[in-house]
Amino acid sequence: MKHISILVPKGAILGSLEGSRQLLTQVNQFFLSMGKEPVFKVELVGLAKATPVSGGCFTANTDVLFGDVKKTDLIIIPALDGEITAAIETNKDFIPWIVDQYKNGAEVASLCMGAFLLASTGLLKGKSCATHWMAANQFRAMFPDVNLVTEKIITDEQGLYSSGGAFSYLNLILYLIEKFAGRDMAILSSKVFAIEMERTSQSSFIIFQGQKDHSDDPIKKAQEFIEKNYQEKISVEQLASMFALGRRNLERRFKKATANTVAEYIQRVKIEAAKVSLETSRDNVNEVMYNVGYTDNKAFRTTFKRITGLSPIDYRNKYQREYLN
Repeated sequence: MKHISILVPKGAILGSLEGSRQLLTQVNQFFLSMGKEPVFKVELVGLAKATPVSGGCFTANTDVLFGDVKKTDLIIIPALDGEITAAIETNKDFIPWIVDQYKNGAEVASLCMGAFLLASTGLLKGKSCATHWMAANQFRAMFPDVNLVTEKIITDEQGLYSSGGAFSYLNLILYLIEKFAGRDMAILSSKVFAIEMERTSQSSFIIFQGQKDHSDDPIKKAQEFIEKNYQEKISVEQLASMFALGRRNLERRFKKATANTVAEYIQRVKIEAAKVSLETSRDNVNEVMYNVGYTDNKAFRTTFKRITGLSPIDYRNKYQREYLN
């Protein structure tokens, strides 16, 4: 039987905490209904017996205090609510315990914003991690030695797992069920809980937000110029001349400040504008392409799919407002 410790951090988001518990305990019920033994021992593990969650709207009663858990097989860190640095500070007592358990063979999974607490342990250094796309800039700033993969819904590396934003945590729990209880049980769980299996990307949900939380003023001005003039053809040389910087100096500083190259940033801004147009206008794909500054149909479609995970037509069909249809 695999021992699973679902952490109950102060300020956890109740949905990811209870959703994980419900899915995993239901797997045990499925096995019992087949005349088989349960496969998971699921416990809520906290800093205190009663813990406020979801901004204090609810109280979670834990099964055991973390210091009393000497050995576990899998730790699940639910999403955290509120200001993230304060949430980490409030729950810092978990950190050495997580590290010790990992060193003793436990695996660790973070759900959505729970990635911040996992990254605070240092265990993710040099490894890949997913989190909510809205927190990407803050995560990169706080943990520059972690390879943040904003497009992924699930990461799995050396016994450390993470999920993308919000309810995509359910896909990670299904992934863990498949890994530890078998494919058939994961499929049954997905059907009973109406969860679409094998989603791998959150790219189509991402709204690009240029990283401006930095102190490099010329780079901020370059970003603003790109965002106001994305329909035009903009070159690195043009920006370097405008802001009296050498090309290499501009590219180095731009990448450091924004986590994107200049070319990537221009593409992301153009594609974000195209997404909005596909959602809200009746313009056909070629018109949208020209309006955001592309003239090469193949280049536009390739770039759009690389960034969003969908073709322009598929994106429109998924997100266009009903009254436009």
